Amino acid sequence: MVEVVIGAAVVLVVMAALGVLLAVRVSRLRSSGTAVLFRSLPAGDDRGWRHGTIRYTDDAVRFHRLSSLRTGPSRVFARQSIELVGRRAPAGTEFDVLDAMTVVAIRVGEDRYEIAMSAGAITAFSSWLESRPSVRSQRRRSA
Repeated sequence: MVEVVIGAAVVLVVMAALGVLLAVRVSRLRSSGTAVLFRSLPAGDDRGWRHGTIRYTDDAVRFHRLSSLRTGPSRVFARQSIELVGRRAPAGTEFDVLDAMTVVAIRVGEDRYEIAMSAGAITAFSSWLESRPSVRSQRRRSA
């Protein structure tokens, strides 16, 4: 009987610690990034969306999934390899989750993704992409 109580206490302490870690991660990410929903394609009509934040650097965008305990980003995309393919409004049951958001389709190499974000976030993302240095200027600097 004592072993069962001790075992249950250990499980509760571990679960509480994981809960605290997750809460700290979520609050830290939400305060320092742009809130988005992200999914890899192909995906079902309203399947595969992951809540997270994106952070921009000079040469990459980093997606941090909110429901992950990973210390680093879940995905990193090099700025030079991102191609903006299109935009669309949420469709079908996506309206329930993607309220007041627009879905942006991107291609990174052969892989395709969708990112749902607010109008202001789309403006920032597009500006960040369009202001990237050309491949030619990067070659000149490295020579």
